[in-house]
Amino acid sequence: MTKMTSTIVTLGALMIPALAVAQSVSEMDTDGDGTVSFEEVQAAYPEMTEEDFENLDTNGDGALDDAEVEAAKAAGLMEAPMTD
Repeated sequence: MTKMTSTIVTLGALMIPALAVAQSVSEMDTDGDGTVSFEEVQAAYPEMTEEDFENLDTNGDGALDDAEVEAAKAAGLMEAPMTD
């Protein structure tokens, strides 16, 4: 493998973990209220349905807080969004 190819492969490998990280509340919270609405979540996770969101909203307040997002990620329900 040439030095250039090796460098490209290494850089690509370093980028994969960054792309595989699911988004946090602070990254999705466009209005700055500390929680994320269905619309904010759907902007990051377009496949999210209202029913899915309601199931994740365990306290029923209509928004997801840090604990709810972390629980969803731990359960594999909020995987890292696919990027092109």
